[in-house]
Order: sequence, then structure tokens, then C-alpha cells
Amino acid sequence: MKSEMQDVVNNNILRFWIDKMVDHENGGFYGRIDGNEVLHPDAEKGAILNARILWSFSAAYRVLGNPEYLEMATYAKDYFIEHFIDREFGGVYWSLDSKGRPLNTRKQFYAIGFAIYGMSEYARATGDHEALECALQLFDCIEEHAFDREHNGYIEATARDWQPIEDMRLSPLDANFPKSQNTHLHIIEPYTNLYRCLKEQKAASSCNYVPAIGSVLPVGISFDNETLDRVGGALRNIIGIFTDRILNPETHHLDLFFEMDWTRGAGCLESYGHDIECSWLMHEAALVLGDPEVLARMEPVVQMVAKASEKGLRPDGSMIHEANLDTGHVDDDLHWWVQAENVVGWYNVWQYFGDEQALERAFLCWNYIKTQIIDWENGEWHWSRHADGTLNTVDDKAGFWKCPYHNSRMCLEIIERSQLY
Repeated sequence: MKSEMQDVVNNNILRFWIDKMVDHENGGFYGRIDGNEVLHPDAEKGAILNARILWSFSAAYRVLGNPEYLEMATYAKDYFIEHFIDREFGGVYWSLDSKGRPLNTRKQFYAIGFAIYGMSEYARATGDHEALECALQLFDCIEEHAFDREHNGYIEATARDWQPIEDMRLSPLDANFPKSQNTHLHIIEPYTNLYRCLKEQKAASSCNYVPAIGSVLPVGISFDNETLDRVGGALRNIIGIFTDRILNPETHHLDLFFEMDWTRGAGCLESYGHDIECSWLMHEAALVLGDPEVLARMEPVVQMVAKASEKGLRPDGSMIHEANLDTGHVDDDLHWWVQAENVVGWYNVWQYFGDEQALERAFLCWNYIKTQIIDWENGEWHWSRHADGTLNTVDDKAGFWKCPYHNSRMCLEIIERSQLY
């Protein structure tokens, strides 16, 4: 599986983005290639897409050491800082037009989280001072403008100048609630990576530090212990939010939408892809935090949430998207990102808890991905297949939400983890 994933990440995923998505005329990356392989050069450029591109090439360079990936990561970092960062109010624009001018200037904290994720990964891979400073400034934006000091947790969005807005939805498909599992998931993820980056940079100051493949010793990076403690404290707190607020104690699924006071909203929804993704990202957060008591409290939760996600599994190893238990509607499409997280989630359960069935599930889903989701002819992965096996060509091959992140991360996670055996 490691060998196959090295081939896929190099020759199927990242090659596609290098060859087809770089906007040589206007800078940055094109905003869209549709499901029929048609490039839309005038499409808007989303912050999420560009931050995820930054993370993907930074992580690939750190793990694989290919200098072409460093070149792409640096290109992505420079464009993001130049165009997406709001120099007047701080934070990150939601989107730009195709020329790189601000288009939608609202502040969605989900997107700011991904910017932290990408910048901190670039700093991990290169020791770059500018990227780490940017990540820390964006961390401060979230803590200052999104954190709910009365009820705990983080709100969804504000206007450009951080003023309240009525419609906080991440996308038209979401319910309009001030807090969501999805945004908290993609805040715990970058906070984990930022804290790990800071710990690695601190270790780099000692003679015992050996940099990872592709990385270099940091130059000119300095931060005080208070910064490390602030990020660690925020990470510790959000781990508790997942266990105490977002986890449904009755079903062991992670509920999706909440009022400010954490009253559950939008009905009984189950998102199996988010469940299995959350299981390993919560575990990663506790492992990086390094507190034995937190880890001991989290590890049973990790296994319970993974167990709950079994409800979405099909006999061929694939996992369906979600279900609304109130209406009975089941979204049984087989999305690319759900399959990628399905592999990592079950691999994680096997790796840390010795569950052989979990490893078999990871292998089975990888086989489904290879035969049904990867586009071996044109590169990258299809958005999804329908439950009847037909291919979804309506949704994008690359676009605002279709990025080289879930699938490249799956490959890189398995490559790194398999080096332990």
C-alpha cells in the first residue's frame, strides 16, 4: 500500500496540479476544472483551495523531499500572502476573482484555519520565518474574533471587519447555525499542526535535533514560551470541546450544528465521513499535545467514534456520505474525500489499538479507491460515484472544494506511518 500510494501521490495527484492548475497568466492557481475536464480560467479562486494546495505541496516536500514540491509550495505561499491576507483588518478573504482581486471578503474561520494549516506545514518543511509568523497572526485572529468567551468554542464567520453577520453558513448545503462540528474540526487540525511546528522549532535549537527529510534548520525563528503555552492551551481546550460538547454521548456520532450555548440544532444528522476523519484527527491532537491524562481520556473516544462510523460502510469497503435520521434521507454517494479519510481512520485504529479488522477495512477501501475513484487517464480523483456505481461528472475535478488535500494527505499519512513497521 505504501508503494502504491507513493506512485499515486507523485504521478496521479500532485502531477495533475502542477501540470494543469498553475495559472501562469494571473498567478496562483486556476479556480476550477469541471467534472468533464474543462478548465474554467475565469473561475473565482477560493481561500480553501489555495490554502489546501499550500499544505499539500509543503507536506509532500517534507515527507518526500522532491525539490519540485518545494518550488510549488513556495509559489503557493507567496501568492496566498500577497493576495488572500487582508492587510487592513487581518484574516483571510473568502475568495478572489480570477485576476487575484478580493471578491468575497467575509471572514470564514474554517478558511482561516486552513491558512494556518498550510503556513505551519510550510514552516515545518522549510523553517521559514514568514510562514510561521503568518500562522501565528492568523491564530490570534481566530482567538480574538471567533472564540466565544461565554460558552466556549468558535463561531463560524463574520464580516470583513469582524462585525457580526446573520448568515454564517460555510456553504449553501449547510444549516445556518453559529457553531458547527466541521469548523471546529478544521480548527483543531491547524492548531495541532501549529503546536507541533512550534515544538519542532523549539527542539531545533538544541544540538540533538535531526530535521525531517526535505526540511532545513530554521533561520531567524524565535518565539517565547508564552506563545507555545497559548497555542497548547487552545489545543487542550478544543480537545475538550470535542469530547464534552460535539460528541453525542448516546450515539457516539459527532453532531453537526449548534446554537451559541451548544444546544444541538438542525435535527438528527450523521456524517460518516466526518466521524471517521474526526476520530484520527482528535487522536492526533491528543498525541501532539503530549499530556498523558488527555490522551487516556481521548483514546476510548477515538475508538467509539470510529465504531459509530461503521454505519456508513458498504461491503466493498467504501463509505457513504451522510444520513438525516429525522427525514430518512440518506446521501449514499461515495465521495472522494470520505474514502480517503476512511483509509486513514481505520489504519489509525489498527496502528494504535491493534485491531486487525480495521487494517482490512483500510485495505478494502484503498482497493475501492484504486478501481472506482482514481482517474488513471486524466489525473486526480473523481468527485464521487453514485450508489449504483455510475460516475459523478457534475461536480468538479478541481475547484473551490475539490483540492489535493484529503487524497494527498491519505497517501502521505500512510507513507509516514508505514515507516514505523
